[in-house]
Amino acid sequence: MQDSCKSPTAHPFLRNGFRPFFLLGALYSVTNLLIWGGFFAGHRPPPTFMLDPIQWHAHEMVFGFTIAIVAGFLLTAVANWTGRNPAGPMHLAGLSLLWLAGRVVMQFDLGLPEIAIILIEGSFILALALTLSFPLLKSWNKRNFVFLVLLSILLACDMTFLVTKENPSLYVAVMIIVALISLIGGRVIPSFTVAALHQRGEKARQVPQEKLDILALLSLALIILVLIFEGKEGMFLAGASFVSAIIHAMRMRHYHTHRILGDPMALILHIGYIWVIAGLILTGFSALGLVSFPIALHAFTAGAIGSMTLGMMSRVPLAHTGRTVRATRLTLLSFILLQGSALMRVFGLILVPEHTVNWIMGSATLWAFCYAFYILAYTPILWKPELARRGV
Repeated sequence: MQDSCKSPTAHPFLRNGFRPFFLLGALYSVTNLLIWGGFFAGHRPPPTFMLDPIQWHAHEMVFGFTIAIVAGFLLTAVANWTGRNPAGPMHLAGLSLLWLAGRVVMQFDLGLPEIAIILIEGSFILALALTLSFPLLKSWNKRNFVFLVLLSILLACDMTFLVTKENPSLYVAVMIIVALISLIGGRVIPSFTVAALHQRGEKARQVPQEKLDILALLSLALIILVLIFEGKEGMFLAGASFVSAIIHAMRMRHYHTHRILGDPMALILHIGYIWVIAGLILTGFSALGLVSFPIALHAFTAGAIGSMTLGMMSRVPLAHTGRTVRATRLTLLSFILLQGSALMRVFGLILVPEHTVNWIMGSATLWAFCYAFYILAYTPILWKPELARRGV
């Protein structure tokens, strides 16, 4: 990979896309969940000048926290895929400021007209997509053009939601991120798992399953179309969700999950993928009226997105700064707290629905502590220079 962005005068924090965006995303998720949990505890509600509290929380966790982590990962990955770093230090600083501007206008009523808020908020995803497009197009890296398409759809969902205030565009955005997890997970989970097994001296190989990989994405695309045209109830959505769950489960049978149980850094990615399957099953049940749709949605957000983002946020900085990819006690604790948060938010509400408020408050608290521990453990790594050059 070219290191042209690594100017000797540039601070290490602005040398790689994962550094500012992983830290900013973690910090923002803590503040968002503390505000959210405090709201259910009877304290001041989230900002209500543009969205209601539930919509604000959902929007900011998708287009604030999650997009920051997606940006950090893709800026780093595209540099590896193309040999061209998409953003030098000043460019990366500008992208970070655009993301921060979006969070400020969604958090504080500055008296701006609504159109200005929408344009400021949407500028980050647009700038990110353009930033990534230059090295991808210049190297004609066709395999990864799909990420530009997915980012474009996310931008459309963001703008549509802020204009209409209608939730379906948020549902589509969540499913697009699930598609990102399915796409990236299908590449990195077997790769990282086999590498970890080889390091232990065990024999293992990746099993190519291109047809299942394509079917998995097509099945998610079908769910998105059903959500758009049929809504979140009915047999069509139930059938599409159950079929997608089967396809994703079939992919996982070659991921060596049972052999990696003692390696938390690999296991957390497998757990995130299992949450995708759980979310698809629960979406099917919700379409049949057996559970509420928000429960299924949180299997994707708190479970799948939470686990996969935390897993990659923990792995990438270690690998890209020359450190051993190994979970410390603090990292392991954050993994456990994340699973506790997701389990409370999903299965707590299913098993003991009369304590819904307590489950939500407890889940928000565990999430906030999880990412607070991440910040404590990883800020020095994200801030300091790398120890040696190496890839993920």
